[in-house]
Amino acid sequence: MSPINYEIRTPGEDERFAEEAERQGDLDTLRPLPRISIHAFCESEAMQRMMDRMARDRRMAKVNLRVTIGGTDAAANMFASTPTPNLIILETETDPKNLLDELTPLAEVCDPSTRVIIVGRYNDIALYRELIRNGISEYLVGPVQMQDMLASISAIFVDPEAEPLGRSIAFIGAKGGVGSSTIAHNCAFGISNLFSTETILADLDLPFGTANIDFDQDPAQGIAEAVFAPERLDEVFLDRLLTKCSEHLSLLAAPSLLDRAYDFERGAFTPIIELLQRSAPVAVLDLPHGWTEWTRAVLSEVDEVVICAVPDLANLRNTKNMIDALKKLRPNDRPPHLILNQVGMPKRPEIAPVDFIEPLEIEPIAILPFDVQLFGNAANSGRMISEIDAKSPAAETFSQIAHIVTGRVAMKKAKKGGLGNILGMLSRRKA
Repeated sequence: MSPINYEIRTPGEDERFAEEAERQGDLDTLRPLPRISIHAFCESEAMQRMMDRMARDRRMAKVNLRVTIGGTDAAANMFASTPTPNLIILETETDPKNLLDELTPLAEVCDPSTRVIIVGRYNDIALYRELIRNGISEYLVGPVQMQDMLASISAIFVDPEAEPLGRSIAFIGAKGGVGSSTIAHNCAFGISNLFSTETILADLDLPFGTANIDFDQDPAQGIAEAVFAPERLDEVFLDRLLTKCSEHLSLLAAPSLLDRAYDFERGAFTPIIELLQRSAPVAVLDLPHGWTEWTRAVLSEVDEVVICAVPDLANLRNTKNMIDALKKLRPNDRPPHLILNQVGMPKRPEIAPVDFIEPLEIEPIAILPFDVQLFGNAANSGRMISEIDAKSPAAETFSQIAHIVTGRVAMKKAKKGGLGNILGMLSRRKA
């Protein structure tokens, strides 16, 4: 069940939506940049604002970026006495006939390995060809969009023949006990089955994780061995730690033991996530409810974030705070997805879904009604919802969620009656 209309993306059906999706798609397909140094010289405020915005993008997390006001002369003067970075981005308003002469002083002080991107004002194909012949890596016509600049840098420094990074999806609860882990596990199972896609489910709740129970597994090793021995982490070591749950789903299980304290530094899970992205097309991360340096780091690095909540006041407050925090952590990404769970629990006062989502300013991608029998049977038998009852509304909802978080369908706000129909069904069930 869902309060949103879903549709497969088809060309020409909604031009405005398609244009926005295309621009976001440009970002979604870009891989994180490697550890490089970039120095940008900006002559306009628009260029400076764009570079400042790009500096906060998660794909730039490893990049050492410096921005200076000035043009070619400022760059030549600076690098006459300091080493040049891996990449110089240079904005200039010089006309084409004088541009090469203006670049000569900079060329004399540049290291041969330094790449240069020129941002000019003239859309001149002859100028472009001349610059490329003279060793300039790229020429862009301003004003430049952030997506185009990131794509240009990526084309220079990211190996096009390397295997593409997989998609990482993090699930986190707005509060403990809201069913975030159950939803994450069912979605991972759905993604692997529906699309026959190799999927890795990583349980990041080391002391209290339930993925091994939900899949009726008892692995001897798992994510603890990876996080406590990062020097051993590679594809071969990861294969030894994974447990096969189905044909296309593998589990990186939590130890679920209290024999030690599980305190982690900010970047403790970053090598694991990067390895998971290289190892499978989809990595589903089951995060514990909490707000620590390492959870913030994970949420800032993944491709998609899904917040799971139940409709009460504490969840509403926490969800609002998390959405606001994630906007700052991920300023150039889409807002997190929201799933409302356990809606319509008998005898429990709750906030109506329509009232819950109003202050959040985002639509939930799914509403899961309370169904203790179905979910209880699945949990106690170590099976997923679609294995217990493939025709249930909950199974259909998990299928829709799997499509959305992997980008296989588009979402549109419900037309009149869409959300009302869902709420009406829930009201009748409660009655």
